[in-house]
Amino acid sequence: MTKRIVRATILLLICCTGVLAQSNDVNLLLSSMPAGRDPQRYKGYVEPQFKAATQRSFYLTMRDGVKIAVQLVLPKDLPADKKIPAIMSMTRYWRAKQDGQPNLFFPGHGYAMVFVDARGTGASFGVWKAPFSPDEVKDYSEVATWIAAQPWSNGNVGAIGNSYTGNTALWLASTMNPAVKAIIPRHYEFDLYNETPYPGGVLTDWMVKTWNEGNRQLDTNPGVRLVDEDTDQKLYQEATKRRGENMDVYAAALKTTFRDDRAFGYSLDELSVHSYSPQIEKSNVAINNFGGWFDAATPEAIIKTFLTMKNYQRAVIGPWNHGATQNANPYQTPASKRVMLNFEWLRFFDHYLKGIDTGLDADKRLFYFTIGEEQWKVTNTWPVAGTRMTPWYFNENNSLTSKAPNGKSDADSYTINFDATTGAKNRWHTQVGGEVVYPDRAEEDKKLLTYTSEPLESDVEITGHPVASLFITSTHTDGAFFIYLEDIDENGKVTYLTEGELRALHRRVSKEQSPTKLPIPYHSFLKKDAMPLVPGQVAELKFGLQPISVLVKKGHRLRVAIAGHDKDTFIRIPADGTPTIAVQRNTRGLSMIELPIIRK
Repeated sequence: MTKRIVRATILLLICCTGVLAQSNDVNLLLSSMPAGRDPQRYKGYVEPQFKAATQRSFYLTMRDGVKIAVQLVLPKDLPADKKIPAIMSMTRYWRAKQDGQPNLFFPGHGYAMVFVDARGTGASFGVWKAPFSPDEVKDYSEVATWIAAQPWSNGNVGAIGNSYTGNTALWLASTMNPAVKAIIPRHYEFDLYNETPYPGGVLTDWMVKTWNEGNRQLDTNPGVRLVDEDTDQKLYQEATKRRGENMDVYAAALKTTFRDDRAFGYSLDELSVHSYSPQIEKSNVAINNFGGWFDAATPEAIIKTFLTMKNYQRAVIGPWNHGATQNANPYQTPASKRVMLNFEWLRFFDHYLKGIDTGLDADKRLFYFTIGEEQWKVTNTWPVAGTRMTPWYFNENNSLTSKAPNGKSDADSYTINFDATTGAKNRWHTQVGGEVVYPDRAEEDKKLLTYTSEPLESDVEITGHPVASLFITSTHTDGAFFIYLEDIDENGKVTYLTEGELRALHRRVSKEQSPTKLPIPYHSFLKKDAMPLVPGQVAELKFGLQPISVLVKKGHRLRVAIAGHDKDTFIRIPADGTPTIAVQRNTRGLSMIELPIIRK
C-alpha cells in the first residue's frame, strides 16, 4: 500500500469521523448569525452543565440477528430524573478508536452522544454490502428507537456527521423515525452518481480507489474500540470473519458507466439519498447542512438539498475543504472574522432537541461566503436575487469576449494533453482528507486550450452555476471535457475558481424534469440517453460547472481553460488513443460560458 493510501486511511479517521474535528483557522463568522462564546449573544443559550462524561461500548442486536457496535457517551453525574436528548453519529470509519476519549462538548451541554459502526465495519458484525445499503439504514433507525426508550432520554434524537456520517444523518431522516427531529449533515453527497464519484459522468478514479483501499485497511485493523465485554477480542475476531465479503467499491466503480448500471448490487439511485427526498420531507426533520466551495461537489449537494426539499433548512456553504478543516479560499485575509461553528451546531440542536428559543430564522435560509469580497451573505432563493446569466464567447486569438463571433467556420484545434493536471491537492482529493491547494495555473494552462478576457472595467460578482456550451468536433466517439474558470491578476497569476466536467457519451440534455431541481442543463446519465460522438460531426456539450461565489476585481481578467483529462484524479477517456478536438467559435457554433453575474 502506498504512503498516500496510508495517509488517506489515517485522514479518514481524523477528518471524517471526528464530530467536532476542525481547526480554528476555518471558524469563519457568519455575519448574520450570533458569534462567539458569549451566552448573551445566543438567545436561550446555556453554559455547559457537566464537566465530565462516562462512556460504554456494547452490542445491539438488530431485527435479523446482526450485532451492531454502539458507543454511548453520557454526562457524568446525570441526575436520575433529568431527561436529555441524544445525538447520533453513524459511520463505516470506526465509531471510536480503542484508546480514544470522547469529545466533551455536547455531553457537557447536556446531550447523550451515540456512535454506531455500520454493519460489517468497525466492531460490528454482518457484511457491508454497499454504501448506505437498505439494511445499514434500517439499523440506524433501530438504534434511534432504542435511544428513545432509554430512561435518560427525552425522546428526541438528532444526528451529526461529516462525509460518510453526513450522508448517514440524512439517511436516518429518510427512515421517518418519529424520534428523529433534527440533523446536521456536513460535506455529503446528495446524488451518489453525479457528485463525488462521477461528476459529469467521469470517474474520479484516484479518489475512489484510495477511499476503497483505506476502507479495506480499517476493516481488518484491530485498533477500533471493542465492546466492553470483549476483553479477549474473541467477539471482534468473530465479527471480522466475513470482512472479505464487504463490497469492493473500486471494482464496482470501474464497471459502472451509467446511473442505472447495477455493479454495486443496486443502481446508484437506490444508494442515493436524493431518491428518498419525499420521505425526508414527510419526516419534517430540521436540517442544518454544511458544504465547502472547494470540496468536491458538496456545494452542489447543499444547493440540491435546499432546492429539492421543503424541510426547514439552515444551509451553509463556506470557503472550505472537506470537513472544513481548512479555509481553502485563495483570497483570504488576516482580517477575516471567526466564530466557533460548534456553538452554531449547539444553537441548532438546543432549539430542535431541547425546545429552547435560540433565535433561529423562521424560514429556511442559505448562508454563503463570497470569496474575494470576504463577506457572508444570505438568501432564500437560488439563483440569488439579481442574478443575470451573462454570455462570454470564445473568440479569435484565444479571446473571451462579450461580443459573439461572426465568422462562419472559425474553430480552434486542440490535441488532448493527457499530462494535464490540477494537482494532488485539488477539490476531489480532499474527499479522503487533506488540504486544497491550487498553485498558480499559468504554466499548467499552457497545456490547455484557453480563452482570456480583457481586463475587467469594474468588480464583477459571480454567484451561482456557470454554464458552458461547447460546440466541438472530435476524432473519437467519446471523451472527457473539463472546463476551468480562472482569475488572472495584474501580475499574470492564474487563480483557480471552479470547474465542470462532462463525459461526451452523456451529453444529451434530458427533456425530463431533474429530480434535484438545479438551474442547469439536466443530464440523466441513463443508458437510454447515451449519445456517442460521431467523428468529424459537430456536437454540442452543454453543462453546468460547480457553483461558486466570488468577487473578481477590477483590472483582473477572466479565463476559461479547456482540458480533456486531469491525470492525477480522473479516469482516462478514451482509454486508448489521443483525440483531437476542434472548438467551434462561429455563427453556427457559438461556444461560450454563461456566468451568473450579480447586478447590484
